[in-house]
Amino acid sequence: MIYPLLPVFLSTVLGANASFIGAIEGVAESTAALLKLAGGWWSDKVKKRKPLIVAGYFIATVARPFTAMAQTATQVLLIRLTDRIGKGIRTAPRDALLADSVEPEARGRAFGFHAAMDNAGAVLGPLIAFALIRYYDISLRNVFWLAAIPGALAFIVLVVAVKEIQASAPAPSKDKADLSSPDQLGRRFWAYLVVVLLFTLGNSTDAFLLLRANQLGVAIALAPILWVVLNLVKTLLGTWAGGLSDRVGRKPLIVAGWLLYAAVYFLFARASAPWHAWALFGTYGIFYALTEGTEKALVADLVPETRRGSAYGWFNLAVGLGALPASLIFGAIWDRMGAPVAFTFGAALALTAAIGMTIVAPSRPRAAVAR
Repeated sequence: MIYPLLPVFLSTVLGANASFIGAIEGVAESTAALLKLAGGWWSDKVKKRKPLIVAGYFIATVARPFTAMAQTATQVLLIRLTDRIGKGIRTAPRDALLADSVEPEARGRAFGFHAAMDNAGAVLGPLIAFALIRYYDISLRNVFWLAAIPGALAFIVLVVAVKEIQASAPAPSKDKADLSSPDQLGRRFWAYLVVVLLFTLGNSTDAFLLLRANQLGVAIALAPILWVVLNLVKTLLGTWAGGLSDRVGRKPLIVAGWLLYAAVYFLFARASAPWHAWALFGTYGIFYALTEGTEKALVADLVPETRRGSAYGWFNLAVGLGALPASLIFGAIWDRMGAPVAFTFGAALALTAAIGMTIVAPSRPRAAVAR
């Protein structure tokens, strides 16, 4: 309910420019990334996932609705920062718990299903926001307050229904190295992370796509519906794409997704009509469906079971650390040289990363699980 309206709220109500919007998203995601590493490492150390997951969702659930009270873009930055602190604490333990909960042959499908359900919420939320604004004339600020309701319901379900799954105990060893140390995770994992970081440097916040759509003539009131189109495609195809990666391998889907991302950004640079934005948002959803679950499933393929929390922490750290310069650079290029140049820059980095992925990712249909 909040996210698709946030860039418009920042730019039209609070007067923030593209660079500051990029800074908000970049700083928030980078802060979350640092905590993702700590949360994942700690869940491996104590062999407990759920307490950190509960704490993280609680912080985010409480913080997000306060966007309704913000009077300056700096206040939105602080709220987003608190929200991302919660995300940082919960993400790696949650991903590790999911990997612990399924058999290896269903891992891609499980992560694809998780992404699809996340995206289903991102379909319903904007639809509710659109209805509240369009038919009930509710202000943006009141929509932000109402977003607290589904957040509270989700938190209750988490506390009551989610069960802790214990990873198998590691084999006895005299090695006392830190669970998150590089030599515990393997060279191929680190090579994968380098390529992911390269892609992330060209993958700025999706808030810029919403701003670009507005530039192309898509009305502010339709921004939630545009977001619905994107997330509906992700929802419908996510589980299928994850399952496909179980059969044909992770590499083909990730490479295809990144190439599609490059094409979409290249075309966003040259778009000139509102219908272009609608078509490109739908196509962009296919990129997410191909890669969201598959990238995370590949992490579990590459590392031992008892190192998953740390591995997901490092994975999310790489993505988050790339998010800050990615959004800052994209916003700066937009302000100084225009949106077409910024989108072309993102397309070029995605293409380079796709080439790198063909080199570093395993070619086997399904990587053996390290025990």
